[in-house]
Amino acid sequence: MERELLERLLVGDDEASVAALAALRCGGYHVVWDGSAPAEQLALVYGRRLRHTRRRGTETTNLAHAVEVLSRHQQPVRLGQIRAVDGSWTFMLFLSEDCSSLIACTGVRRPHV
Repeated sequence: MERELLERLLVGDDEASVAALAALRCGGYHVVWDGSAPAEQLALVYGRRLRHTRRRGTETTNLAHAVEVLSRHQQPVRLGQIRAVDGSWTFMLFLSEDCSSLIACTGVRRPHV
């Protein structure tokens, strides 16, 4: 997916979308993978990740909301990712199957290496 199209999709005012857009505009790496997955399956996976990050005290943004939105979404979802240039954050993008809209966005602070 072209960077410009991804920028247009990240128009939300939630903290994760704003931060993901900033990371992308600062030259962050981005990818949208081929294929899709059932939203309910992704809700389960990211629900486990939410519990894991809470146990470890890892900083996240919008993860609980993303899990909630995915659990209610009835259509297949494509995944994308944006990584900040400095590696401090990774953002997961949950897109409609045709990549015409952003369903949810979440971010996780990466540990210092």
